[in-house]
Amino acid sequence: MNLQQLRIVREAVQQNFNLTEVAAALFTSQSGVSKHIKDLEDELGVELFQRRGKRLLGLTEPGKEVAQVVDRMLQDVRNIKRLAQQFSSADQGQLTIATTHTQARYALPQVVARFKAAYPRVHLVLHQGSPAEIVSLLQSGEADVGIATEALGRDEAFVTFPFYEWRHAVVVPEGHPLTQQPLTLEALSEQALITYHEGYTGRARIDASFAQAGLAPDIVMSALDADVIKTYVQVGLGVGIIAAMAFEPNRDAGLQRLDASHLFPANTTRIALKRGHYLRGFAYRFLQECVADLTEERVRAAMEIEG
Repeated sequence: MNLQQLRIVREAVQQNFNLTEVAAALFTSQSGVSKHIKDLEDELGVELFQRRGKRLLGLTEPGKEVAQVVDRMLQDVRNIKRLAQQFSSADQGQLTIATTHTQARYALPQVVARFKAAYPRVHLVLHQGSPAEIVSLLQSGEADVGIATEALGRDEAFVTFPFYEWRHAVVVPEGHPLTQQPLTLEALSEQALITYHEGYTGRARIDASFAQAGLAPDIVMSALDADVIKTYVQVGLGVGIIAAMAFEPNRDAGLQRLDASHLFPANTTRIALKRGHYLRGFAYRFLQECVADLTEERVRAAMEIEG
């Protein structure tokens, strides 16, 4: 048994059992992948994969158990490397944050600025993606920290902490009729609406609020980030519903923000870490720049609790 065999098992699961993709991801040949799998199965005395001819279809029951152990073993290998780096070069390395556009654009700039001032030699990588992509990056160990409003609290493999609470706001062109009357869900449902794509930035709470009021809003367009939503509000395509912090008076000329805190419930953006993932010392500093009382002791204690 060797590390390459273990990597192939993990990659086969991640690549949906496509051997061509596994070989490409690991920079090897498809025949080499097949041989490593067969050698491992021969050594263990069990078949790990379901097959149809030469194609892999999925994991067998023992294969499912082995895959879980493989994931833990490869995580420990990564942890050993990070631990060694921590002692050899405590103030340099790489910290990877997986987050959404909204968080990267509006919530993190000051956090990143403070962190880089403290650790100028640390290379900070911001992966922007969907909540599902953030979960995947955390699960694979490619990201050290995940930050999002959706999805992160559903996986027992993660420990999460509240980052901050925020609400939605309505954005309209200056002088819009909605600025001259009380803002209600009924009034909004009569407008052409532009808001976030499903699964992003609290969209589920927007939909739920209308549904609970028995209303069917006319959502004519959806987008992944507030900048796009505001652009199309500016050209007159509709009324926008965005995260309140995404409205910038100095930049959003010609637009007006309307308070909608009485219409939609609050959202909580969360910070997520994968249990068992070794964090370098500077990662704890980044977390504390996000939330002052998120100390290393508190994080370590939470990480040690079984999920």
